[in-house]
Amino acid sequence: MTNPPHFKGYKPIGIEGDNEPVTLNFEEYEAIRLSDYEMHGQVKASEIMEISRPTFARIYESARRKVAQAFVTGKAIIFEGGKVYFDSDWFCCKQCGCNFNHPEKDKEIVRCALCGSESIEQCPDFKDL
Repeated sequence: MTNPPHFKGYKPIGIEGDNEPVTLNFEEYEAIRLSDYEMHGQVKASEIMEISRPTFARIYESARRKVAQAFVTGKAIIFEGGKVYFDSDWFCCKQCGCNFNHPEKDKEIVRCALCGSESIEQCPDFKDL
């Protein structure tokens, strides 16, 4: 997965109150994106995600069930978590020890995402994630 979605989720129009949202993991989002948006078959999509085809099928099925649940019951969908690494640079803060990534490659990173220190460096252990 290159980057997470550029939004946090979806919310149905015309539903009052706060229903418990449906959580779609990033790998489930990616499975739907590759299969339904980019129109890759399961074999190709599993290769892109670097997982087995049966694992892809389980992730994709889970994602479709969650989307269907949200549509039928009028629940919001939020994106979060899961076992994914984003194709971005990782940095280490010498001040607070925070490790953070930087998906916006066109912008220079100058401060720690946590403490704001300018004492940062690219993490050699995270470069190939």
